[in-house]
Amino acid sequence: MAIKVYKPTTNGRRNMSTTDYSSLSKVAPCRSLLEPLKKTAGRNSYGRITVRHHGGGNRKKYRVIDFKRQKLNVAAEVLTIEYDPNRSAFIALIQYEDGEKSYILAPAGLQVGDKVIAGEAADIKVGNALPLNSIPTGTFIHNVELYPGRGGQLARAAGNAAQLMAKEGKYALLRLPSGELRNVPIQCMATIGTVSNEDHINVKIGKAGRTRHMGIRPTVRGSVMNPCDHPHGGGEGKSPIGRPGPVTPWGKPALGYKTRNRKKKSSKLIVKRVNDK
Repeated sequence: MAIKVYKPTTNGRRNMSTTDYSSLSKVAPCRSLLEPLKKTAGRNSYGRITVRHHGGGNRKKYRVIDFKRQKLNVAAEVLTIEYDPNRSAFIALIQYEDGEKSYILAPAGLQVGDKVIAGEAADIKVGNALPLNSIPTGTFIHNVELYPGRGGQLARAAGNAAQLMAKEGKYALLRLPSGELRNVPIQCMATIGTVSNEDHINVKIGKAGRTRHMGIRPTVRGSVMNPCDHPHGGGEGKSPIGRPGPVTPWGKPALGYKTRNRKKKSSKLIVKRVNDK
């Protein structure tokens, strides 16, 4: 998928680029697979902000995606490749032989009219879903389950893919997009190929208004706040942090501080972390 670059006709257009959507199907989304998406603007049930920088944005509907691929050994035809406002990847509308329709994450290279199937005996072909024990080592996969039957949770963003490194006993060793090596139960399902829209990472937003359309509110640096608002705030002019290291607005260490719970049960499945030497 290409990147569309604009001429600097205005200040907002200068250095701005978007994904070229010309290759997508020019159709409305399937109405039976749409659900309303209520906005909370980062507030909890008491109306208090619990997630900062959320709010506004364009109205959108949620597309119901089939992350489980549990309709086994039934071929499906790709009807359309569509844009999804809720994720960076594109989605594909597929229709099974019995007439049922569903959305799946569109892998790179999947075309309208292609056939996809899920099951242990499926071919190693882009868009097909198989359990890890049926996939050859070295294959690039996406939409990988962490627990059998729960649905894909790993490698779902645009351009991402995990690589199946080895299979031993009841676990398969995966190299995740972050570089982490992790064991996953070998019965878990995964889809062959890399997630579509690989050029998403190269898009330049170009102007503040575009992030507001996405529902992202401005981020203010702590150093320009008052002391009552942030630990970095206060002082005359440009002031240093004034403490051993950068912290969050609530005083927790930031920028490199590990926050993962050491007692988390799944830690034993991680073979190599991202920043391990």
